Amino acid sequence: MKVILLCDVKGQGKKDQIVEVSDGYARNFLFPQKKAIPADAKATSELKSKAEAKEYKINEDRKAAQALADKISGKEITIKMGHGQDGRLYGSVTAKDIAEQLSRAIGTEVDKRKIVLKDSIRAYGRYNVVIKILGDITASFIVIVSE
Repeated sequence: MKVILLCDVKGQGKKDQIVEVSDGYARNFLFPQKKAIPADAKATSELKSKAEAKEYKINEDRKAAQALADKISGKEITIKMGHGQDGRLYGSVTAKDIAEQLSRAIGTEVDKRKIVLKDSIRAYGRYNVVIKILGDITASFIVIVSE
């Protein structure tokens, strides 16, 4: 009997997978515990439309992420920091500071956890910073730390 799994079933398959199981296993275990439904024409078409909707959403998210990457690439943002008598910064420039400035510059909220800093920024100057937007989509921009 062909069934559509509603959740992961050990030894059978993952959620939303169509698998072949014995009639007794389906009737006595999978159906009563609501772990599967029969793979009739209606359920199969619903599964296909659900998969297409998921694929469409993934594509739309990738397009939006690529548009954001294009907007960020090559951007220069300036962060003003105070310093002591010896010219060293008070503290360091953090990913949170960079995210706030970048959000103001592009007009879109940026998550600080996506900003990749090789080292903490503790001196004045120009720094190349990378932001991982979605999976393999990244953008590079310049951070200028000044007085």
